Amino acid sequence: MRLSRITTRTGDKGTTGLADGTRLAKSHARIAALGSVDELNSQLGVLLAEELPDDIRIVLLRTQNDLFDLGGSLALPAQEVFPQNRIEWLDEQLAHYNADLPPLREFILPGGSRAGALCHVARTVARRAERDLVVLSRDDAVPQHALPYLNRLSDLLFVLSRCINRARTAPETLWQRDR
Repeated sequence: MRLSRITTRTGDKGTTGLADGTRLAKSHARIAALGSVDELNSQLGVLLAEELPDDIRIVLLRTQNDLFDLGGSLALPAQEVFPQNRIEWLDEQLAHYNADLPPLREFILPGGSRAGALCHVARTVARRAERDLVVLSRDDAVPQHALPYLNRLSDLLFVLSRCINRARTAPETLWQRDR
């Protein structure tokens, strides 16, 4: 049993505990990064509540587990490693899903189907999590390979949004330069 109580009241004064027992202010950069990774995982959960192609669902579920592992690495500062093979797996997924997409001639506005739009929201949260990790890395150790992982993940979510919209036959909305 991992949690016997959810309400501990230990955070009532603006601090929160890490996995090693260290207490940090809820405004600390590590807590911001943890929160962004958790929010990204939750956004993927919302996306997974939509009707999706089975192969994309499998990718997103694995990603959720990876993000949970990344959050665990952030919550345990002595464990500074996030496996490089997670980045390699993302690179494989990017190559696979990008292979059949038409080349972009213009920027795409977030939207299309509801699931495609939710994937774009997850992409932007991934970018924020990446920025929060950069801020943390200025003064503190961050898990090795975490930054490239979040960078690639945001790229993959962009590609997956295009794939989802294509599967839903939802047209992509192109940015109009001189409207």
